[in-house]
Amino acid sequence: MKRRPISPFSLSFLDIMFCGFGAVVLLVLILNKNTVETRNEVFADLRSEVVRMESEAIVGRENMVEARNSLEATEKEIVLMQGEAERVQQSMLEIEAGLTDLDRETTASIEHINKLKSDLQGLDKKSRELSDEQKAMAKQGSKVHKFSGDGNRQYLTGLKLSGKRILILVDASASMLDETIVNIIRLRNMQDDRKQVAEKWQRAKGTAEWLISNLPETSKFQLYLFNTESRAALSSSQGRWLSADQPEDVAGAVKGLRLAVPQAGTSLYRALNTATLLKPKPDNILLITDGLPTQGRKKPTRSKVSSERRLIHFSEAIKNLPSGIPVNTILLPMEGDAYAAAAFWKLAVDTNGSFLTPARDWP
Repeated sequence: MKRRPISPFSLSFLDIMFCGFGAVVLLVLILNKNTVETRNEVFADLRSEVVRMESEAIVGRENMVEARNSLEATEKEIVLMQGEAERVQQSMLEIEAGLTDLDRETTASIEHINKLKSDLQGLDKKSRELSDEQKAMAKQGSKVHKFSGDGNRQYLTGLKLSGKRILILVDASASMLDETIVNIIRLRNMQDDRKQVAEKWQRAKGTAEWLISNLPETSKFQLYLFNTESRAALSSSQGRWLSADQPEDVAGAVKGLRLAVPQAGTSLYRALNTATLLKPKPDNILLITDGLPTQGRKKPTRSKVSSERRLIHFSEAIKNLPSGIPVNTILLPMEGDAYAAAAFWKLAVDTNGSFLTPARDWP
């Protein structure tokens, strides 16, 4: 078979085709290289990112485990805190209840304290009053003269023992022997030693001694006995004052009182006139008697003296009393002298003094 002749055009076309194919292949190879490099770089970057993300995932898982553990711990703490909160709330309720009780107790305590304060103030006031009384008693010379008696009856309410110059007047008339007229008549005819121990006279002397024993130590005093006349119990002290702080003056006056014998009638005029004879005049008079006077300045002309006449003698005696001197009367009982209490009570009111009738067992 006859070979076909080779055409130069065919060869050129093939060259062109191969050249083009080669160029394409070359281009593909070049592009593929760049692509591979880019892909490798991308893969490397992705691989690094994956490694990083895996690391982060691992860290995240670890953190999640820690977070879960922390969450569990937190939940446990929350549970514990809730329990603690309940206990605290319960404790608060108990404390509030306790505070309420304490508040009530405190209020009660405050009231009790206030009451105690009030009681203390009252006790303090009483203490001051007792202290003042003790000071006053100390000033009244409870040590001037020792007086023995039945203790609880050695007191006298309302009697004023104060003063710088105190005159004690003791009725030493026959009526001081007894309370009844019959016994007075019977006793006045007995011996002096029997008269001296008469019950009523013993009371009068005991009253006078009690007064002397309670005189202020700084005061002057005088003890006078009176019946139809008036004389000092200590005869050597006639017309002058004695000192309460001088034992010999006190003892002498008490001795003269104990030796006195009740006799004769009663002249209140003579008794109160003593206040005008003493210089300076007394600023307090203590009168111990048992009734209205039976005579005035002069002796009576009749043997019997009516109640009306005795009131006249009393009025005359009061007129002779210097003004401004309180008269404190201790009236012992006497039968048949109805006006005596009223008269001596009025005398106490008019002179700003006091009047009393002591119990039988005083002092």
